[in-house]
Amino acid sequence: MTLLDEINLKAKTDKNTGFGTNPSSYGGRFINKNGSANIEKRGMSLWHRISWYHTLIDMPIWKFMVIVLTFYIGINFVFAMIYFWIGVENLEGITQSDSVWEQFGKAYFFSAQTFTTVGYGHISPKGFLTSALSATEALIGLLSFAIATGLFFGRFSKPTAFLKFSHNALIAPYGDIKGLMIRMVPYKNTNFTDAEAKMTLGMSVEENGEMVNKFYTLDLELMRINSLSLSWTLVHPINEQSPLYQFSKSDFENVHGELLVYVKTFDDMFSSTVATRTSYTFDEVVYGAKFVPMYTRNFDHSATVLHIDKLNLFELVTFN
Repeated sequence: MTLLDEINLKAKTDKNTGFGTNPSSYGGRFINKNGSANIEKRGMSLWHRISWYHTLIDMPIWKFMVIVLTFYIGINFVFAMIYFWIGVENLEGITQSDSVWEQFGKAYFFSAQTFTTVGYGHISPKGFLTSALSATEALIGLLSFAIATGLFFGRFSKPTAFLKFSHNALIAPYGDIKGLMIRMVPYKNTNFTDAEAKMTLGMSVEENGEMVNKFYTLDLELMRINSLSLSWTLVHPINEQSPLYQFSKSDFENVHGELLVYVKTFDDMFSSTVATRTSYTFDEVVYGAKFVPMYTRNFDHSATVLHIDKLNLFELVTFN
């Protein structure tokens, strides 16, 4: 009897994962560590296959600020070049005695003042072309700041599952048996309730002489908790009904597998349900370890201290 046959006899197959069964069509893992799908979409132009709104909302804040500042500096540079091409003599306040760099600098700052509709009045346009250009720039500036304001609001108001997952999954002692354990923790001052988790095992195994992807639902000790304020360790008991029942340390090293973790919870600040996910390949599973406790009482026993920096800490253990 093959490993697949032994697993299929006792495990619940999950056919609703959304992933295909042919492993030769897949490269790398199913889901990235940050929860995004490990997919590259091709066959359409970049403008059609990417939602720029979602891209700007989801990207790290430093990248977003770099794009905003680059756009602001760049567009003012373009308008300054156009003003300079029309002729700085059409801008009151810039004298011909100024050097070329001073003239361009003044044209640039006039562009910035027009773009932001500040208009200090030190420099003003004269003539039809310059006036028309400054009016166009002011309109573009108003629209650009409206878009930027909407993006800032979207970033701040977007409901997000502020949950961190441990870097590793552990095979740890669990009563008289073993258990697969993954830990998570809320890391911001949010209130999560009605948290629900699901764990799926995906493996590439041989079936009828061909390699196929098989997915199995992993039963959890607790699939739902009422309040997610401290750390939560997801525990899959490795009993006779588990597809990992016969797995040894060498199996985790030699079999290509991945643990898919899905979590959704209710954020009472936004009164909405938020969701997140992550995955662990078998080489990210530590066999024979247990997590170090994350929370303790404070010095006067009046509150509980949650040590978020201990999320990934574990110690090695031996099985009986």
